[in-house]
Amino acid sequence: MKIGFQMDPIESLNILGDSTFALMLESHKREHEVFQFTPDDLLYKNSEVFASAKKLSSISDNQDSLYKIEFEEIINLKSLDAVFLRQDPPFDMAYISSTYLLELIEKDIKIINRPSEVRNCPEKLFLNKWPKLIPQTLITRNYREIINFRGKHKKVVVKPLYGNGGSGVFFIKENDKNFSTIIETIFENNKEPLIIQEYLTEIKNGDKRIILINGEPSGVINRIPRKNEFRANLHVGGIATKGKLNENDLRICSIIGPELKKRGLVFVGIDIIGEKLTEINVTSPTGIREIKKLDKIDLAEEIISLIEKL
Repeated sequence: MKIGFQMDPIESLNILGDSTFALMLESHKREHEVFQFTPDDLLYKNSEVFASAKKLSSISDNQDSLYKIEFEEIINLKSLDAVFLRQDPPFDMAYISSTYLLELIEKDIKIINRPSEVRNCPEKLFLNKWPKLIPQTLITRNYREIINFRGKHKKVVVKPLYGNGGSGVFFIKENDKNFSTIIETIFENNKEPLIIQEYLTEIKNGDKRIILINGEPSGVINRIPRKNEFRANLHVGGIATKGKLNENDLRICSIIGPELKKRGLVFVGIDIIGEKLTEINVTSPTGIREIKKLDKIDLAEEIISLIEKL
């Protein structure tokens, strides 16, 4: 097969923990042709979607020679068998624009995840489809509503609606005098609504990152916040430990899994704190390297095997 990866610049990746590189490595191991390009490399001309893509001649975990570029040229993306949509957010207009371009060919080749549904399912909005599974949540730019919500729940977490990796997330304690300043600063720096949620005390025990493949739970890790930190994201220093699925985790997966599969969201990461679903990551979920290390489960192998059969 010819498999393309739309991703952040390969030289910017932390290879050892990167799920995209694990997928590239598995593709190369199976002797598929691997192409890499960024969203900026996309172009539309003559009614077709192209990319200025690098073909990689070798890919390995050897730190002295991680990959080699065979050539770079403009290719028609329809010449590929599959494309992984794997660049990190922010989920801004640049991100959305790339989904519109890829949507033009999503019926012609396999694109994981389906671009139109990635666009339709922003992580912190999509989960509100299941209000009984999530923490108490407010999405607004109305300052009075934010004050009322904080008054009711005392401790709250404030997040940018389209951020990622724990960036710009604040834990506001009941008597925190910086609350107004934080809200005002966020308002000054973006035009989107904020998402405010009740603080879940179970975060001190970590949050679970569960990988669903084609709607089925396939692997899990527990992410523990580092000392004096409430965010468990690996991007901000969270520590991955071995996780275990319980009955509540499986119940949540059974409720949302069929919807993910129906929408063509093949590779998804969900986050659970305590008994609450806090995020559904459809853009570029991470964790498969850590799952392999801790549980000896190779999800890259499972995902590429699935792509070969689709």
